[in-house]
Amino acid sequence: MSVTAKKALQMIAAAEAKAGEIGVPMVIAVVDQGGNLVAQLRQDDALLVSIDLAWNKAYTAVAAKMTTETLGSVSQPGGPLYGIHTADNNRIVIFGGGLPIEEDGKIIGGIGVSGGSVEQDITCAEAGLAAY
Repeated sequence: MSVTAKKALQMIAAAEAKAGEIGVPMVIAVVDQGGNLVAQLRQDDALLVSIDLAWNKAYTAVAAKMTTETLGSVSQPGGPLYGIHTADNNRIVIFGGGLPIEEDGKIIGGIGVSGGSVEQDITCAEAGLAAY
């Protein structure tokens, strides 16, 4: 069980199509179970900051074994994981757009999308995940 380049490109294509539907250029990244980049796309005019954010959202989803949105909710001041965003050399992202990829109940990778609002990023990431 691993995220192949072929599967990653399928996911990216689906997320890219959704980004086209909503009219927001995105960066889409897919990582394997070790957080290693399998494939990434930066659409024309997507924000430069989104290159690292998309990859780090995908990484965070694997590293924390949860969506970045969920991690954000438990890492607010007073929360049980407050401060986690400083882990892994500040690589952990605590806002939506990163989703784990699961197969047979095991997390085998992650997809991260960045470029729009948090809600737009989540929508595109969900479209990509659905294509797995």
